[in-house]
Amino acid sequence: MRTLIPITPVLMILLLIPFLVTACGESPIVTPLPTPTPFNLDELKSLVKEAVSESAPVQQESPLSQEELQRLVEDAVAASVEAGVSADEIEALVQSAVAAASGPNVTKGDVEQAIAAALADAATGEGVTREEVEQAIAEALAAASTEESLTIYSGRSESLVDAIIQQFSQASGIEVNVKYAGTSQLAATLLEEGDRSPADVFFAQDPGGLGAVESMFTTLPAGILSQVPDWARSPQGKWVGLSGRARTIVYNPERLSEEELPDDIFDFVDPKWKGRIGWAPTNASFQTMVTAMRAIWGEEKTRQWLEGMLANEPRVYPKNTPQVAAAAAGEIDVGLVNHYYLFRFLAEEGENFAARNYHPRSGGPGATVMVAGAGILESSENKATAERFLEFLLSKVGQQYFAGQTFEYPLVEGVKTQQLLVPLADINHPSIPLRDLADLEGTQQLLRDTGVLP
Repeated sequence: MRTLIPITPVLMILLLIPFLVTACGESPIVTPLPTPTPFNLDELKSLVKEAVSESAPVQQESPLSQEELQRLVEDAVAASVEAGVSADEIEALVQSAVAAASGPNVTKGDVEQAIAAALADAATGEGVTREEVEQAIAEALAAASTEESLTIYSGRSESLVDAIIQQFSQASGIEVNVKYAGTSQLAATLLEEGDRSPADVFFAQDPGGLGAVESMFTTLPAGILSQVPDWARSPQGKWVGLSGRARTIVYNPERLSEEELPDDIFDFVDPKWKGRIGWAPTNASFQTMVTAMRAIWGEEKTRQWLEGMLANEPRVYPKNTPQVAAAAAGEIDVGLVNHYYLFRFLAEEGENFAARNYHPRSGGPGATVMVAGAGILESSENKATAERFLEFLLSKVGQQYFAGQTFEYPLVEGVKTQQLLVPLADINHPSIPLRDLADLEGTQQLLRDTGVLP
């Protein structure tokens, strides 16, 4: 259960200021205020449905039943002028008032004051009857009592992120539905579904997938975006990075030393590496690395690298994990992977596991640092809940999960990382505008043109 900040009557009224209309019929106040922290709907349902025993106690002698709350609303309506603004505006006011009154440690008087103030200040002008107001109130109460839920399209694998998603669900009481698939596959699905998509959040493996559907995202609050470095978020504020993932070379230290590895990934086209390399061309992170090559090297040099690699007959793997296992087993000398797969093996088999990571000394696309991140769909009807999810993943709890369980780089300061993890500051990673990593379609076409992909 999430810990809520006590709400005072004065703060309740302040939360309602953007909606209020003065008694003189002047225009609404339009000065923007910070978005209030979303309230726990379990506690709201307790107030409305007499289930207070299962939530935080309120300061009153007996539970506040749904009928009693309805009566308070009706009394407030009766005390106000029987004409006012539109029913939609009344409904919004009542939703805000009920939300403001749903925190812990509120009294019956607090509820009455919040609702009465909202309705009294709103009931000016002409065009709405008391019946319309009462109908809007009933609809607002019904909507406020609805169970919160969240639908996530996750391009991150279930084995990596399901545990932290379920932790959020358990801590918040929010039902979470997750659709798992590849990042590029889900991006294509979102583009096909458009505004009809049931997704609230797209949790992608890399910036390319996020960039492909960025136009479908809503702008995130500054309070979320400011928690990560500039390079780890959308320049337009449409998505935010949640963890960092570095491209690296996994190698077998029993077969060669780090000094024998090339300074730059381009040098793997040397014929001496023939039959010694592993790669996973269908992997989204590999394709993001090739996109980085196109941004840094240009199309022609990237094509040369792909053709040179093919000439060296690399072993093809479906993903990163088997490459790390193959390097340790001596099937390959080097593999092109993400950094964290090695640490899973080290955690399970100990530090004697025969593989290590190498970050190319001269940097370049082989040392690209990507972010896994997420955006909220503009079409989502659960934006506040979706923001809570992102805030949770950026909290110390969420960031420590990525650092300690998936061995990724946390993006929020003050989080401890695995002892053998090379600090981000020590990796000579290229500075690539994230927008330059969005052209996955162009990369996939190049991979097909060169025969890397069928």
